[in-house]
Amino acid sequence: MKSAFKRAFARPEKRAAPAPLPAHIEAIRQKALKGHHLEIVQWGQVLLESIYVPKDPAAALEWFTSAANAGFGPGYNMRGRCYQFGWGCTQNLTEAARCYAAAAHAGDEWGRYNLGIMVMRGIGQPRNLAKACALFQEAAHKGHAKSINLYARFLEEGWIVAQDRAAAAKWYKLSAESGDYRGQHNYATLLLENGQQDEALAWWHKAVVDATSDILLAMRQKLLLLGDRRDHALEKLVCMRLTDMNIEV
Repeated sequence: MKSAFKRAFARPEKRAAPAPLPAHIEAIRQKALKGHHLEIVQWGQVLLESIYVPKDPAAALEWFTSAANAGFGPGYNMRGRCYQFGWGCTQNLTEAARCYAAAAHAGDEWGRYNLGIMVMRGIGQPRNLAKACALFQEAAHKGHAKSINLYARFLEEGWIVAQDRAAAAKWYKLSAESGDYRGQHNYATLLLENGQQDEALAWWHKAVVDATSDILLAMRQKLLLLGDRRDHALEKLVCMRLTDMNIEV
């Protein structure tokens, strides 16, 4: 072990220079530094979760706040995400909802959707299904896939609005076609109930790639109920994904 004297007068060890960023990430950083609002948000997202740089949620929040202060909807939305989950700050659900509302006001549909989720579940505020439905309906009409799926759910279940399963099917189909795995699962479920098994299985094959554990478990249950008619290849894919999530099947 080096003595204190030797350590004090030793030459500093050379640290390896950080690896250069990939060209597309560096391009985002450069535009962010020049004040481009979209790239400011994208660079903040890189700082939140990236293999290219060390995670720095506090710095990410500063970038999101910069974009929000310029009135940029996605900046408000990501600032809201930080306050909702405590990324780089103390969790503050009231501030999260305020940011999502500002994002929605600025025309950001992710912000509208996230506010709808908080309102629907009563996160940091009283539950209000009527307000949530209105938020999802507006975002759905503007093409937001996840909002389309939730608006369809309101129609299917008759929450607040008159139950209309035919209209729900149309909205689920639109959500599925827009790439939302929940919409794909829900649309497949309605198709199966209507005896359209082949079409249902085709949509489940699309959904299985990105689906979260709750959807995968629901999908597996539906497949098991098919008995001898079930799609064994699809069932295997579902089980593989659940196993990767350390969920016993």
